[in-house]
Amino acid sequence: MRDQVTPGTSAPGMPAAEHVDVLVLGAGISGIGAGHHLRTQCPKRSFVIVDEQDGYGGTWWTHRYPGVRSDSELYTFGYRFKPWSGPPIATGAEILDYLGEVVREDELEPRMRLRHRVLSANWCSERARWTVEGRRTDTGEPFRYTASFLWMGQGYYRHDQGYTPTWPGMEDFRGPVIHPQQWPDDLDLTGKRVVLIGSGATAATVLPALAGQCEHITMLQRSPTYFVTKRNVNELADLLRELDIPAEWTHEIVRRKVLKEQREVIRRSFEEPDALRRELLAGVRQHLGSDELVEKHFTPSYRPWQQRIAFVPDADLFGAIRTGQASVVTDTIERFEPDGIRLASGEFLPADVVISATGLNLSVMGDIAFAVDGGPVDFSRTVGYLGAMFTDVPNLIWVFGYFRASWTLRVDLLADFMCRLLAHMDEIGASQVMPQLRPEDGDMTLLPWVDAANFNPGYLMRILDRLPRQSSRAPWRHTQDYWEDQRELASAALDDGTLVYGMPPQPLRRTA
Repeated sequence: MRDQVTPGTSAPGMPAAEHVDVLVLGAGISGIGAGHHLRTQCPKRSFVIVDEQDGYGGTWWTHRYPGVRSDSELYTFGYRFKPWSGPPIATGAEILDYLGEVVREDELEPRMRLRHRVLSANWCSERARWTVEGRRTDTGEPFRYTASFLWMGQGYYRHDQGYTPTWPGMEDFRGPVIHPQQWPDDLDLTGKRVVLIGSGATAATVLPALAGQCEHITMLQRSPTYFVTKRNVNELADLLRELDIPAEWTHEIVRRKVLKEQREVIRRSFEEPDALRRELLAGVRQHLGSDELVEKHFTPSYRPWQQRIAFVPDADLFGAIRTGQASVVTDTIERFEPDGIRLASGEFLPADVVISATGLNLSVMGDIAFAVDGGPVDFSRTVGYLGAMFTDVPNLIWVFGYFRASWTLRVDLLADFMCRLLAHMDEIGASQVMPQLRPEDGDMTLLPWVDAANFNPGYLMRILDRLPRQSSRAPWRHTQDYWEDQRELASAALDDGTLVYGMPPQPLRRTA
């Protein structure tokens, strides 16, 4: 249970605050990317990166389960400014090494404050600054920062707790129930019967990593997932390297090719869903060699890209199934029993260990208690500007990446926008900025933050009502479209009346 701080108040015994121009929350791929761009595009700005974990890396620090790897290829998951030279799908360790290179090259480690859990963030219009307070996770000591601007790069899920549903009889089960997000270092599965609950990218990664280490592993899924598989190589990148093309050119050429291919798949998911579906299933059938298995366990009921398409490098998931080391069962859980799981069909799955690859616990703004001028902020009552800033919340940008493309693509775009915005504020002498609905926006229809008709995984649906709102009208759209964002964020007018600025000492006025 996280410590609780009432918005607009300070924890007792709080030390004097350290002030920075930009406070970056999160030392994962978003926060590290922000650090690079602030150093290169805003070299006169002071900044600090805070994170509650023991090390930097975010997702890649948190997740230590067997086989952990990217579910996007690294030519787009990697930064545009840092050429990737490894395999397209990288292990967690390889990604941490890559992030470590960025940290060292940009000398970011001295600017990091690890083991710092942020509890509250309070904006004061008269002082034009945020006061951010929390506690150290190692000593319990309180800390305080003030900042002119917040970069919310803490991600969108809780790192200290994965999502595991409560099933009847779980307390009767004799073995451990483990979520991959809290994988124990000393787990020995030799001779164990393992049931892996889930069918997404995590389950598709864990299963081949454990197959052969245990007596048998069964993937128990409520419904199938779409999978695509290729060799874990990029032939174009390999060819360009053989030709001694500079690494920066190779990275950019391959990146653009991958983005073009991704855009085509997304287009087809809307315009040619049946044809794309047949192609995806044919790829699975090729590796499984069984029409029955494909029809029973690998044919989803929804069209492609209504949920993520999981990438399986070198078909390792299907190889484990073909050898008999692993199997798949599609059913729902009726109850846990001491030695396994009873399914709704009546079938019993014996188990010594259950792994619950059942998703993430999402959070809004890191579960931080936000307040503006003493009033608590309810982000579900705000409207997003370019999917990054929010009505009535000054001097804040939230990094919310892509579901159908690599998260990091949006980090680079938003960092460019933030640095451009900060430079514009310097030019006009503004200390505060906030998006505000204009009179002509009064008749627009507000929509959920994500279009659930086109993308609706369970982890997102569980918190959709707590997320900000959007509209179908620019600039109040959250398109989830990299190509739209690339154009809109780069060309967004900073003085068209949508962004309102506060010049000291006049504070911004919030709307009703």
